[in-house]
Amino acid sequence: MAGGCNNMKLAVAGTGYVGLVAGVCFAEKGHTVTCVDVDEQKIERMRAGDSPIYEEGLEELLKKNLSAGRLFFTTDYEQAYADTDSIFIGVGTPELPDGSANLSYIATVCREIANSVTHDCLVVVKSTVPVGTNDKVEQYIHDNLLKDVTVRVASNPEFLAQGKAVRDTLHAARIIIGTEDETAERMLREIYEPFGLPIVSVTRRSAEMIKYASNDFLALKISYMNDIANLCELVGANIDDVAEGMRYDPRIGANFLNAGVGYGGSCFPKDTKALRYLAKQNGYELRTVDAAVEINTLQKTRLFEKAKKRFMTFENMKVAVLGLAFKPGTDDLREAPSVENVKLLIEHGAQVTCYDPVAAGNFARRYPNVPLADTPQQALKDAFCCFVFTEWDEIKRLKPEDFKQSMRVPLVYDGRNIYDPAEMKRAGVEYHSIGR
Repeated sequence: MAGGCNNMKLAVAGTGYVGLVAGVCFAEKGHTVTCVDVDEQKIERMRAGDSPIYEEGLEELLKKNLSAGRLFFTTDYEQAYADTDSIFIGVGTPELPDGSANLSYIATVCREIANSVTHDCLVVVKSTVPVGTNDKVEQYIHDNLLKDVTVRVASNPEFLAQGKAVRDTLHAARIIIGTEDETAERMLREIYEPFGLPIVSVTRRSAEMIKYASNDFLALKISYMNDIANLCELVGANIDDVAEGMRYDPRIGANFLNAGVGYGGSCFPKDTKALRYLAKQNGYELRTVDAAVEINTLQKTRLFEKAKKRFMTFENMKVAVLGLAFKPGTDDLREAPSVENVKLLIEHGAQVTCYDPVAAGNFARRYPNVPLADTPQQALKDAFCCFVFTEWDEIKRLKPEDFKQSMRVPLVYDGRNIYDPAEMKRAGVEYHSIGR
């Protein structure tokens, strides 16, 4: 395998969150990277320096490394895979109806690799895949190889959080590599040497499990805090106080203690279901993960159910929705609590107006007939109630007086516990949050 540790020739299959961020960051660390995608329009956008996804710092690094001649985009997989040191697979593994992961995109890339490689290389699976998938990838490539070359397969799961994916990649807490031979391990270590980050080297199956176990643990933590928050409401405790008292315990940690309307995005919902499916396939029941999935499903519409009890009807009532993305810093609407709540509000006859500083475009493609406001205040104008689903800075900066003055009825259902209940009460705003 050619290439020195500071400049290796890499290909990345897929230009979604995983593939594009990985490719740009590898180029930033000095490697020569070719990103491959089937979407010609998307490829042309990226060649022009335009990132197809919203992610802080991504477009700047994309343009920088395009100009430096280290980053390329193509739909020609044969050329991209033929003469490269390593190919990273970063395509999607979407959820199937039964909760399992759809591996058809992985299989397509593997077939293309087998038909294209001209010399020994390393294939690295970066996509989130069920335990044992790397073994299948290796076998599938070997069964379909057209040339007499050696293709090694390694696991290298990603742990980026949307909204800070570039930072999480360049300054990761650790790099997980799963390999079955010393050559593959050495190759991956060389690729990541310029990053200067701790590397945890394990077997492929352990690496695959680390990804699921990590994500599902965080989902459990979120669901646990939401469960405690719901109990706090019933017994008169304040979840903010409870979380403050918990976060000083180093065994618990300070992160993922904020109560709200549940988790969303492309990872936690899919990965909890996939691990649960894997357990059932092996005759085991992951009761903790089952509970997390159930709690999160109910939590998403908890505020809507509260509001439904408050009103006789939503029919022809103007409702403001502030925040559409599943979290700040991204335009991703996958499994976002806002989507399910907007759907319910519309079904119940509400006239919904939404605001989001970044995800509005994606939302408009899904709900073209729902009005979108340019500012939070515009969305609030003459509304009978307001739902808050994303803690963008533009929404956090709102004062109690903004709700009082703009709304027909100053009634707020805050799914992210942004505002001070006492301040809202003093301003004459009826305020409902989670666990307070």
